[in-house]
Amino acid sequence: MANLFDYLEWRGDLTLGQAPFNDIDSLILSRLSYLPFDHVVPASLQSRITIAEASKLFFASEEASVRAIMKDDIHLLKAVAASDRFRDMNLMGYVNQVDFEDEKQFSAVVIEMDQDFFYVSFRGTDDTIVGWKEDFNMSFTTPVPAQEEAVRYLERIGNTLPGRFIVGGHSKGGNLAVYGAAFCPKEVQDRIAAVYNNDGPGFDAAVLESEGYQNIRHKIKTFIPQSSVVGMLLQHEEEYIVIHSTQIGLMQHDLYSWEVVRDQFVYLDTITDSSKFIDRTLKTWIANLDPEQREQFIDGLFSILEQTNARTLKELTENWYSNARVILKSFKDMDESMRQTMSETLSLLFKCAKQSMSISIPKPRPFHFGERKESK
Repeated sequence: MANLFDYLEWRGDLTLGQAPFNDIDSLILSRLSYLPFDHVVPASLQSRITIAEASKLFFASEEASVRAIMKDDIHLLKAVAASDRFRDMNLMGYVNQVDFEDEKQFSAVVIEMDQDFFYVSFRGTDDTIVGWKEDFNMSFTTPVPAQEEAVRYLERIGNTLPGRFIVGGHSKGGNLAVYGAAFCPKEVQDRIAAVYNNDGPGFDAAVLESEGYQNIRHKIKTFIPQSSVVGMLLQHEEEYIVIHSTQIGLMQHDLYSWEVVRDQFVYLDTITDSSKFIDRTLKTWIANLDPEQREQFIDGLFSILEQTNARTLKELTENWYSNARVILKSFKDMDESMRQTMSETLSLLFKCAKQSMSISIPKPRPFHFGERKESK
Protein backbone atom coordinates (compact mmCIF):
# COMPACT_ATOMS: atom_id res chain seq x y z
CA MET A 1 0.00 0.00 0.00
CA ALA A 2 1.45 3.36 -1.05
CA ASN A 3 1.68 6.37 1.29
CA LEU A 4 3.25 9.84 1.45
CA PHE A 5 6.78 8.51 1.00
CA ASP A 6 5.81 6.66 -2.18
CA TYR A 7 4.22 9.86 -3.47
CA LEU A 8 7.51 11.70 -2.86
CA GLU A 9 9.33 9.06 -4.92
CA TRP A 10 6.76 9.33 -7.74
CA ARG A 11 6.30 13.11 -7.80
CA GLY A 12 9.23 14.50 -5.82
CA ASP A 13 11.19 15.33 -8.97
CA LEU A 14 8.40 17.55 -10.34
CA THR A 15 8.11 21.19 -9.31
CA LEU A 16 4.77 22.92 -8.76
CA GLY A 17 5.25 24.45 -12.19
CA GLN A 18 5.41 20.97 -13.71
CA ALA A 19 2.66 19.35 -11.62
CA PRO A 20 0.09 21.59 -9.85
CA PHE A 21 -0.38 21.66 -6.06
CA ASN A 22 -2.67 18.85 -4.83
CA ASP A 23 -4.24 17.46 -1.65
CA ILE A 24 -1.25 15.23 -0.84
CA ASP A 25 1.09 18.22 -1.06
CA SER A 26 -1.16 19.90 1.50
CA LEU A 27 -0.97 16.90 3.83
CA ILE A 28 2.84 16.91 3.64
CA LEU A 29 3.09 20.64 4.37
CA SER A 30 0.57 20.36 7.22
CA ARG A 31 2.85 17.76 8.84
CA LEU A 32 5.98 19.90 8.60
CA SER A 33 4.67 22.08 11.43
CA TYR A 34 5.04 19.10 13.81
CA LEU A 35 8.82 19.26 13.55
CA PRO A 36 10.59 21.03 16.45
CA PHE A 37 12.11 23.86 14.39
CA ASP A 38 13.16 25.90 17.43
CA HIS A 39 16.44 27.74 16.67
CA VAL A 40 16.19 26.51 13.07
CA VAL A 41 13.35 28.38 11.35
CA PRO A 42 13.16 32.16 11.98
CA ALA A 43 10.20 33.51 13.94
CA SER A 44 10.23 36.59 11.72
CA LEU A 45 8.17 36.74 8.53
CA GLN A 46 10.91 38.85 6.98
CA SER A 47 13.65 36.19 7.24
CA ARG A 48 13.57 32.91 5.33
CA ILE A 49 15.35 29.58 5.22
CA THR A 50 14.79 26.89 2.58
CA ILE A 51 13.55 23.45 3.57
CA ALA A 52 16.87 21.99 2.41
CA GLU A 53 18.88 24.45 4.55
CA ALA A 54 16.56 23.95 7.54
CA SER A 55 17.01 20.18 7.25
CA LYS A 56 20.81 20.49 7.42
CA LEU A 57 20.62 22.76 10.45
CA PHE A 58 18.01 20.53 12.12
CA PHE A 59 20.07 17.35 11.79
CA ALA A 60 23.19 19.13 13.00
CA SER A 61 21.58 18.95 16.46
CA GLU A 62 21.01 15.48 17.90
CA GLU A 63 18.64 16.98 20.46
CA ALA A 64 16.25 18.15 17.73
CA SER A 65 15.83 14.64 16.32
CA VAL A 66 15.11 13.26 19.78
CA ARG A 67 12.37 15.84 20.34
CA ALA A 68 10.49 14.88 17.16
CA ILE A 69 7.01 13.55 17.95
CA MET A 70 7.20 10.65 15.48
CA LYS A 71 10.15 8.91 13.80
CA ASP A 72 8.35 9.23 10.48
CA ASP A 73 8.53 13.02 10.86
CA ILE A 74 12.32 12.71 10.69
CA HIS A 75 12.06 10.60 7.53
CA LEU A 76 9.60 13.08 6.03
CA LEU A 77 11.93 16.04 6.55
CA LYS A 78 14.80 14.14 4.89
CA ALA A 79 12.56 13.18 1.97
CA VAL A 80 11.15 16.65 1.30
CA ALA A 81 14.59 18.24 1.69
CA ALA A 82 15.93 15.87 -1.00
CA SER A 83 13.04 16.46 -3.43
CA ASP A 84 13.00 19.00 -6.25
CA ARG A 85 9.35 19.68 -5.41
CA PHE A 86 9.86 20.93 -1.86
CA ARG A 87 13.57 21.54 -1.17
CA ASP A 88 13.63 25.19 -2.29
CA MET A 89 10.41 26.22 -0.57
CA ASN A 90 11.07 28.80 2.15
CA LEU A 91 10.16 28.44 5.85
CA MET A 92 9.47 31.42 8.11
CA GLY A 93 7.31 32.65 10.99
CA TYR A 94 7.89 29.62 13.23
CA VAL A 95 6.00 29.84 16.51
CA ASN A 96 5.96 27.28 19.34
CA GLN A 97 4.08 28.23 22.51
CA VAL A 98 3.30 25.97 25.46
CA ASP A 99 1.70 27.73 28.42
CA PHE A 100 0.74 25.46 31.32
CA GLU A 101 -1.02 28.23 33.25
CA ASP A 102 -3.23 29.30 30.35
CA GLU A 103 -3.58 25.68 29.14
CA LYS A 104 -2.37 26.61 25.66
CA GLN A 105 -0.35 24.65 23.12
CA PHE A 106 0.12 26.41 19.80
CA SER A 107 2.64 26.01 17.01
CA ALA A 108 2.69 27.04 13.36
CA VAL A 109 4.99 27.77 10.44
CA VAL A 110 4.62 29.53 7.08
CA ILE A 111 5.87 27.86 3.91
CA GLU A 112 6.48 30.00 0.82
CA MET A 113 5.60 27.60 -2.01
CA ASP A 114 6.00 30.10 -4.83
CA GLN A 115 6.28 33.85 -5.20
CA ASP A 116 3.39 35.46 -3.28
CA PHE A 117 1.82 32.03 -2.63
CA PHE A 118 2.06 30.68 0.93
CA TYR A 119 0.96 27.65 2.96
CA VAL A 120 0.14 28.36 6.62
CA SER A 121 0.65 25.12 8.55
CA PHE A 122 -0.81 24.70 12.05
CA ARG A 123 0.57 21.96 14.29
CA GLY A 124 -1.83 19.53 15.90
CA THR A 125 -1.60 18.24 19.45
CA ASP A 126 1.97 17.56 20.48
CA ASP A 127 3.32 15.36 23.28
CA THR A 128 2.50 17.80 26.08
CA ILE A 129 -0.26 16.96 28.55
CA VAL A 130 -1.40 20.59 28.48
CA GLY A 131 -1.86 20.23 24.72
CA TRP A 132 -4.21 17.31 25.24
CA LYS A 133 -6.01 19.20 28.01
CA GLU A 134 -6.67 22.07 25.61
CA ASP A 135 -8.16 19.59 23.10
CA PHE A 136 -10.59 18.34 25.73
CA ASN A 137 -11.42 21.92 26.70
CA MET A 138 -12.87 22.41 23.22
CA SER A 139 -15.86 20.33 24.33
CA PHE A 140 -17.09 23.00 26.74
CA THR A 141 -15.54 26.31 25.69
CA THR A 142 -14.96 28.24 22.48
CA PRO A 143 -12.54 29.69 21.74
CA VAL A 144 -9.68 27.95 23.50
CA PRO A 145 -6.37 29.90 23.66
CA ALA A 146 -4.84 28.13 20.63
CA GLN A 147 -7.85 29.08 18.49
CA GLU A 148 -7.48 32.73 19.50
CA GLU A 149 -3.77 32.50 18.72
CA ALA A 150 -4.55 31.06 15.27
CA VAL A 151 -6.67 34.13 14.47
CA ARG A 152 -3.89 36.50 15.58
CA TYR A 153 -1.31 34.51 13.63
CA LEU A 154 -3.29 34.71 10.38
CA GLU A 155 -3.95 38.41 10.92
CA ARG A 156 -0.21 39.01 11.40
CA ILE A 157 0.55 37.07 8.21
CA GLY A 158 -2.08 38.95 6.24
CA ASN A 159 -0.70 42.29 7.40
CA THR A 160 2.90 41.33 6.53
CA LEU A 161 2.91 39.06 3.49
CA PRO A 162 1.48 39.76 0.02
CA GLY A 163 -0.41 37.40 -2.24
CA ARG A 164 -2.61 34.43 -1.44
CA PHE A 165 -2.61 31.70 1.20
CA ILE A 166 -3.60 28.11 1.71
CA VAL A 167 -4.26 27.30 5.36
CA GLY A 168 -4.09 23.76 6.72
CA GLY A 169 -3.32 21.38 9.53
CA HIS A 170 -3.67 17.85 10.84
CA SER A 171 -5.64 16.87 13.97
CA LYS A 172 -6.11 19.94 16.18
CA GLY A 173 -4.09 21.81 13.56
CA GLY A 174 -6.94 21.28 11.11
CA ASN A 175 -9.38 22.72 13.63
CA LEU A 176 -7.10 25.75 14.14
CA ALA A 177 -6.81 26.26 10.38
CA VAL A 178 -10.60 26.41 10.00
CA TYR A 179 -11.12 28.57 13.09
CA GLY A 180 -8.35 31.00 12.15
CA ALA A 181 -9.70 31.34 8.61
CA ALA A 182 -13.25 31.85 9.88
CA PHE A 183 -12.44 34.63 12.36
CA CYS A 184 -9.49 36.49 10.84
CA PRO A 185 -10.21 39.93 9.30
CA LYS A 186 -12.30 39.88 6.12
CA GLU A 187 -9.50 41.39 4.02
CA VAL A 188 -7.24 38.48 5.03
CA GLN A 189 -10.03 35.95 4.66
CA ASP A 190 -10.63 37.01 1.06
CA ARG A 191 -7.01 36.12 0.19
CA ILE A 192 -7.33 32.53 1.46
CA ALA A 193 -7.57 30.15 -1.49
CA ALA A 194 -8.34 26.96 0.47
CA VAL A 195 -8.54 25.57 4.00
CA TYR A 196 -7.48 21.98 4.73
CA ASN A 197 -8.72 20.10 7.79
CA ASN A 198 -7.00 16.71 7.93
CA ASP A 199 -8.90 14.60 10.48
CA GLY A 200 -9.35 17.51 12.86
CA PRO A 201 -12.33 17.94 15.23
CA GLY A 202 -15.27 20.13 14.32
CA PHE A 203 -17.01 22.92 16.22
CA ASP A 204 -20.06 23.79 18.25
CA ALA A 205 -23.18 25.27 16.65
CA ALA A 206 -22.22 28.88 17.48
CA VAL A 207 -19.08 28.64 15.31
CA LEU A 208 -20.85 26.84 12.47
CA GLU A 209 -23.59 29.47 12.36
CA SER A 210 -21.18 32.43 12.48
CA GLU A 211 -20.83 34.76 9.50
CA GLY A 212 -17.08 34.16 9.33
CA TYR A 213 -17.47 30.38 9.07
CA GLN A 214 -20.18 30.70 6.44
CA ASN A 215 -17.88 32.98 4.42
CA ILE A 216 -15.16 30.33 4.14
CA ARG A 217 -17.27 27.17 4.29
CA HIS A 218 -16.98 26.58 0.52
CA LYS A 219 -13.17 26.76 0.78
CA ILE A 220 -12.86 24.01 3.41
CA LYS A 221 -11.62 20.55 2.42
CA THR A 222 -12.01 18.03 5.24
CA PHE A 223 -10.40 14.59 5.01
CA ILE A 224 -10.99 11.74 7.46
CA PRO A 225 -9.94 8.06 7.42
CA GLN A 226 -12.64 5.39 7.28
CA SER A 227 -12.68 4.71 11.04
CA SER A 228 -12.11 8.29 12.15
CA VAL A 229 -12.46 9.11 15.84
CA VAL A 230 -10.74 12.49 16.24
CA GLY A 231 -12.15 13.97 13.03
CA MET A 232 -15.71 13.03 13.98
CA LEU A 233 -15.63 14.90 17.30
CA LEU A 234 -18.05 17.82 17.61
CA GLN A 235 -19.83 18.97 14.44
CA HIS A 236 -18.88 19.39 10.79
CA GLU A 237 -21.26 21.36 8.59
CA GLU A 238 -19.02 21.06 5.55
CA GLU A 239 -18.88 17.80 3.61
CA TYR A 240 -15.97 15.53 4.43
CA ILE A 241 -14.00 13.20 2.16
CA VAL A 242 -13.30 9.66 3.37
CA ILE A 243 -9.91 8.16 2.54
CA HIS A 244 -8.49 4.71 3.11
CA SER A 245 -6.06 4.07 5.96
CA THR A 246 -4.01 0.90 6.33
CA GLN A 247 -4.23 1.14 10.12
CA ILE A 248 -7.12 0.13 12.38
CA GLY A 249 -9.24 2.09 14.85
CA LEU A 250 -7.75 5.15 16.50
CA MET A 251 -4.39 4.46 14.80
CA GLN A 252 -5.92 5.63 11.51
CA HIS A 253 -5.36 9.17 12.79
CA ASP A 254 -1.72 8.58 11.76
CA LEU A 255 -1.52 10.34 8.38
CA TYR A 256 1.41 8.15 7.34
CA SER A 257 -1.11 5.30 7.07
CA TRP A 258 -3.29 7.16 4.56
CA GLU A 259 -3.20 5.39 1.20
CA VAL A 260 -2.36 7.24 -2.00
CA VAL A 261 -2.15 6.35 -5.66
CA ARG A 262 -0.08 8.63 -7.87
CA ASP A 263 -1.18 12.17 -6.91
CA GLN A 264 -4.48 11.30 -5.18
CA PHE A 265 -5.72 9.65 -2.01
CA VAL A 266 -7.57 6.36 -2.22
CA TYR A 267 -11.16 7.44 -1.61
CA LEU A 268 -14.03 5.53 0.02
CA ASP A 269 -17.77 6.13 -0.13
CA THR A 270 -18.38 6.34 3.60
CA ILE A 271 -16.92 5.89 7.07
CA THR A 272 -17.13 2.49 8.78
CA ASP A 273 -19.91 1.38 11.13
CA SER A 274 -17.46 1.55 14.05
CA SER A 275 -16.74 5.23 13.29
CA LYS A 276 -20.48 5.95 13.09
CA PHE A 277 -20.94 4.16 16.42
CA ILE A 278 -18.22 6.21 18.12
CA ASP A 279 -19.56 9.38 16.52
CA ARG A 280 -23.09 8.78 17.84
CA THR A 281 -21.81 7.72 21.27
CA LEU A 282 -19.54 10.70 21.89
CA LYS A 283 -21.95 13.28 20.49
CA THR A 284 -24.83 11.91 22.54
CA TRP A 285 -22.62 11.86 25.63
CA ILE A 286 -21.48 15.46 25.13
CA ALA A 287 -25.03 16.63 24.35
CA ASN A 288 -26.28 15.17 27.66
CA LEU A 289 -23.69 17.07 29.68
CA ASP A 290 -23.98 20.80 30.23
CA PRO A 291 -20.78 22.84 29.79
CA GLU A 292 -20.19 22.98 33.55
CA GLN A 293 -20.38 19.18 33.85
CA ARG A 294 -17.95 18.75 30.95
CA GLU A 295 -15.53 21.18 32.55
CA GLN A 296 -15.74 19.48 35.95
CA PHE A 297 -15.11 16.06 34.43
CA ILE A 298 -12.15 17.18 32.30
CA ASP A 299 -10.61 19.24 35.13
CA GLY A 300 -10.96 16.26 37.45
CA LEU A 301 -9.39 13.89 34.94
CA PHE A 302 -6.38 16.10 34.24
CA SER A 303 -5.92 17.11 37.88
CA ILE A 304 -5.21 13.42 38.49
CA LEU A 305 -2.56 13.40 35.75
CA GLU A 306 -1.02 16.56 37.19
CA GLN A 307 -0.33 14.69 40.43
CA THR A 308 2.31 12.67 38.56
CA ASN A 309 4.28 15.90 37.75
CA ALA A 310 4.67 14.62 34.18
CA ARG A 311 4.68 17.39 31.56
CA THR A 312 4.55 15.14 28.50
CA LEU A 313 2.99 11.81 27.54
CA LYS A 314 6.50 10.43 27.15
CA GLU A 315 7.32 11.30 30.77
CA LEU A 316 4.01 9.78 31.85
CA THR A 317 4.68 6.45 30.11
CA GLU A 318 8.41 6.24 30.89
CA ASN A 319 7.62 6.22 34.62
CA TRP A 320 4.35 4.39 34.23
CA TYR A 321 4.68 2.10 37.28
CA SER A 322 5.25 4.93 39.76
CA ASN A 323 2.80 7.24 37.95
CA ALA A 324 0.09 4.57 38.00
CA ARG A 325 0.42 4.39 41.80
CA VAL A 326 0.05 8.19 42.01
CA ILE A 327 -3.04 8.08 39.76
CA LEU A 328 -4.71 5.35 41.81
CA LYS A 329 -3.98 7.24 45.03
CA SER A 330 -5.44 10.41 43.47
CA PHE A 331 -8.70 8.58 42.79
CA LYS A 332 -8.79 7.41 46.39
CA ASP A 333 -8.04 10.88 47.79
CA MET A 334 -10.53 12.65 45.51
CA ASP A 335 -13.27 14.49 47.38
CA GLU A 336 -16.74 12.96 47.32
CA SER A 337 -18.21 15.61 45.00
CA MET A 338 -15.55 15.13 42.31
CA ARG A 339 -15.65 11.35 42.65
CA GLN A 340 -19.41 11.44 42.11
CA THR A 341 -19.04 13.74 39.09
CA MET A 342 -16.48 11.41 37.50
CA SER A 343 -18.61 8.35 38.22
CA GLU A 344 -21.85 9.84 36.87
CA THR A 345 -20.15 11.19 33.74
CA LEU A 346 -18.53 7.87 32.91
CA SER A 347 -21.80 6.05 33.60
CA LEU A 348 -23.53 8.32 31.08
CA LEU A 349 -20.81 7.51 28.52
CA PHE A 350 -21.43 3.78 28.92
CA LYS A 351 -25.17 4.35 28.68
CA CYS A 352 -24.75 6.31 25.44
CA ALA A 353 -22.54 3.55 24.05
CA LYS A 354 -25.21 0.98 24.85
CA GLN A 355 -27.89 3.09 23.15
CA SER A 356 -25.71 3.57 20.06
CA MET A 357 -25.10 -0.16 19.89
CA SER A 358 -28.82 -0.90 19.95
CA ILE A 359 -29.27 1.55 17.06
CA SER A 360 -26.38 0.07 15.08
CA ILE A 361 -27.28 -3.58 15.55
CA PRO A 362 -30.96 -4.43 14.84
CA LYS A 363 -32.47 -7.24 16.87
CA PRO A 364 -32.94 -10.41 14.81
CA ARG A 365 -36.46 -11.77 14.23
CA PRO A 366 -37.17 -14.74 16.52
CA PHE A 367 -36.62 -18.04 14.71
CA HIS A 368 -38.56 -21.08 15.87
CA PHE A 369 -37.49 -24.66 15.41
CA GLY A 370 -39.06 -26.11 12.27
CA GLU A 371 -39.44 -22.69 10.59
CA ARG A 372 -37.78 -22.42 7.20
CA LYS A 373 -35.72 -19.33 6.35
CA GLU A 374 -36.61 -17.70 3.09
CA SER A 375 -33.86 -17.92 0.51
CA LYS A 376 -32.61 -14.70 -1.03
